[in-house]
Amino acid sequence: MTTQTGNTEAIAASRVIGTSVYNTEGTSIGSIKDVMLEKTSNGIMFAVIGFGGFLGIGEQYHAVPWATLDYDENKGGYVVPFSKEQLKSAPSYSINELARADGAKTRAASYEYYKVDPYWH
Repeated sequence: MTTQTGNTEAIAASRVIGTSVYNTEGTSIGSIKDVMLEKTSNGIMFAVIGFGGFLGIGEQYHAVPWATLDYDENKGGYVVPFSKEQLKSAPSYSINELARADGAKTRAASYEYYKVDPYWH
């Protein structure tokens, strides 16, 4: 099965991690640092996008609902339907905070902030 842009639904996590992410203006905002998996339902909780900082110092990590990322072959990366301002104002976390309480609190805050319908309801 394919997505709206014609890409297949299956992809190896190793191909996703490190891929650039762009905002609605086409500006590179960072890259995918990790993908949080929900072990009990076999779903993807969210993508961990890192941006800001220099050489890993001061970088912020954002939990972004996986369904909002759309791969753009021309850019060679994912595009999220959010402005630079929305992303800058989004909740940010340390790597350790992302998985605290099994990631449920982070997931809920992310879906609420980006106004994405929760898949777990």
